Amino acid sequence: MAKVNSSRQPARNRPLVWTIAGSDSGGGAGIQADLASMNDLETHGCSVITAVTAQSSVTVAAVEAVSDEMLIAQLDTLAADLMPHAIKIGLLASQGQINIVASWLADKLATWQGAELTVPVILDPVMVATCGDALAKGEQLDFAPFKGLLTLITPNVSELAILAGRSLVTPEDSVVAATSIAALLQTSVLAKGGDRGPNWQQDNARDLLVCRKVKGISSLHSDHTFWLTSPRVATDNSHGTGCTLSSAIAAVMAHGFVLNDAVVVAKAYVSQGLQDSYQPGHGAGCLARCGWPNDVAQYPVIEPLLSLDGLRANNNDNNKTAHAFKQITDPLGVYPVVADIGLLQQLLCAGATTVQLRVKDATDPQLEQKIVKAIALGIDHCAKVFINDHWQLAIKHQAYGVHLGQEDLFESNLQQLRQAGIALGLSSHSYFEILLARQHSPSYIAFGHIFPTTTKQMPSAPQGLSKLARYVDLMQGELPIVAIGGIDASNLAAVKVSGVDDVAVVRAVTEADNPEKAYQTLVDAWVLGANDGAV
Repeated sequence: MAKVNSSRQPARNRPLVWTIAGSDSGGGAGIQADLASMNDLETHGCSVITAVTAQSSVTVAAVEAVSDEMLIAQLDTLAADLMPHAIKIGLLASQGQINIVASWLADKLATWQGAELTVPVILDPVMVATCGDALAKGEQLDFAPFKGLLTLITPNVSELAILAGRSLVTPEDSVVAATSIAALLQTSVLAKGGDRGPNWQQDNARDLLVCRKVKGISSLHSDHTFWLTSPRVATDNSHGTGCTLSSAIAAVMAHGFVLNDAVVVAKAYVSQGLQDSYQPGHGAGCLARCGWPNDVAQYPVIEPLLSLDGLRANNNDNNKTAHAFKQITDPLGVYPVVADIGLLQQLLCAGATTVQLRVKDATDPQLEQKIVKAIALGIDHCAKVFINDHWQLAIKHQAYGVHLGQEDLFESNLQQLRQAGIALGLSSHSYFEILLARQHSPSYIAFGHIFPTTTKQMPSAPQGLSKLARYVDLMQGELPIVAIGGIDASNLAAVKVSGVDDVAVVRAVTEADNPEKAYQTLVDAWVLGANDGAV
């Protein structure tokens, strides 16, 4: 049974998303699929129609582009009243339309960005319908006018080959082609492999995400390349898959999520749509619209591509699940994060059962001494003491647990931590990072920062309660989830309502006149929230 989505957006608060695309008279793709997906993902869709098609599930009988005047009139009219939070571009029926839309966007994006409004633009270079009929003269289209204007382009393998001007036989060919397109158009690229067939994907649907340093991408993951792997859904009802994916990415970004997040959410959205797909005609059927995906099993496995040399070996291993770290069965509750050994001891004496020692200065001459003392205090008080970052010293002195950030996943030896029997907490700031963390089977995942915080330089904007609710919907029941960042007595009850398991607190304790009393007040409020049925 699917989980109930408790974070659905009220209609009155829905962000606006534009689709600039062709009309599919059969209703399975194009404008019709875009608007259905945008509505399903809790945004308000607006449309600019580039072409009218006489199309069914088995054929494209005719394609007629709108006039240049009508195309521009639609764009200008929407811009005057319905400002977009994201734009998806689909079928552009001619080079003239490409030039018009690119020129119009160049002017508007400069104006919007000058007003500090960032509008992500997703281009799905539609060339061929699912039934095999041409929708545009793909080989003759030049998308260079969009250089520097796009957030993402989403070609399938056939379209990627056309854009790159080369045949693509191996995964390496696709990586080289996608990387070259990313550089040429100054955009990120999602090369979709779902239509490639089983000759190199086996049972998987594998997409390639090439991230560039553009607005809307987490800085931690920019200039990286990833394989996104999902089980292939056994269905012929795939009409409109590309339209659905690209419009879903735009819709998720309109909710304020970064590109990496939008891609994995949209891929999960397509997977569940394929599983529940249906066939209204005699040809390829349509994807179902199943709402915001909150079943983690629908989300892709993320595999960072470090080099082409390791590509084939990594392809064979990407579905292997790591052995789990130590499981935590007791609630972490209110979980203080402190830098001072004296304060850590006070909190343990006040009854804290979980505390984190976070000493950020790796050159602190007393660093090892502090870690040794923290571990000893944890043993004395039968408490779970986590050491932030310094995993080698944690192993050396047999700490209960270690807490690491996402950036540490590429540098820390997680296998050594597993072998040492040490519990592991991992930070995350997005869907993408949650999935990366989950793949390591940690003891808990921390979501943050929920509210503004001054305790450290953060790689992302505050998540807020709406995003927290979506993360909880996705991960509840998987493993303990901890909210962190700007949490104090004033907002603790609202955080509790999200259903999150535990909360980490920093300034609410470290800057209090009486840290022990402040801690106990937070604990009492947290327990009271549970007794009042706030979860």
